[in-house]
Amino acid sequence: MAFVTKEQLQQFHEDGFLVLEEFFTTEECDAMREQINKIIAKMDVPHYCRTEFTTKEKEELQAQGSSDYFLTSGDKIRFFFEKGVFNEKGDFLVSKEKSINKIGHALHAHDPVFKQITHSSKMQELGRKLGLEKPVVVQSMYIFKQPGIGGEVRPHQDATFLYTEPLGRVVGFWAALENATQENGCLWFIPGSHINGITRRMVRTLPGTIPYTRFIGSEQTYQDSQFIPVPIHKGGLILIHGEVVHKSELNSSERSRHVYTFHLMESKDTSWSRENWLQPTPELPFPPLYI
Repeated sequence: MAFVTKEQLQQFHEDGFLVLEEFFTTEECDAMREQINKIIAKMDVPHYCRTEFTTKEKEELQAQGSSDYFLTSGDKIRFFFEKGVFNEKGDFLVSKEKSINKIGHALHAHDPVFKQITHSSKMQELGRKLGLEKPVVVQSMYIFKQPGIGGEVRPHQDATFLYTEPLGRVVGFWAALENATQENGCLWFIPGSHINGITRRMVRTLPGTIPYTRFIGSEQTYQDSQFIPVPIHKGGLILIHGEVVHKSELNSSERSRHVYTFHLMESKDTSWSRENWLQPTPELPFPPLYI
């Protein structure tokens, strides 16, 4: 495990993100990739839930095809696909392992490999280094960034979708299972952008209302010159403050960019918004990191 220094933690607080190279071993990265292949091999997604996922919508962010499938995925393992991979009948136009955008949002709870990684001793140690007293895992995702078709992720702040009161209680952990480069869609950040709060939120609408979610507040406009690329090698980990602005570009290369990512919330003296799209359930309350 990469040792985390006080200087690095200070850099995280200043920039809103931190790169920790060689955090995971090659064996851990390969174990996660092998496990996800097993999950895909057993994947059985009903036609009406063959959902293409995109972040390009400016006014609403929802799973296309079945919003309910997306909104009820917080305590399940579900599958979300790239655009253009289905025909009009919902049949795959490409192989299913090359069609998936992401798998989420409770790998950390239902799969033994991802549960072990999420709650590993080094993740718990890192949480304590960050000063987290009662962190809970709110969601997890495996993101594929498929070669040639892996879609862009527009500039955003995680707190727009994972809102807490007070702000500043959500941290993302982004594990590179392959080299992430500018060519295959590494993350880009605006350093220091986490200090300005957020200007909009995505909230659930009333039951029975379509669309199922909407944005309140205004979307910010960012210049490309504000962002810096943050490439990282296989096994590296990026810490992401909940309010830092970040994005990734379309993967137009011939190489994928697999990552496992999850979010923690410091639950001590924190309220999770009941308007968030993601909600804990009786079947799966947000599990504590320290177990």
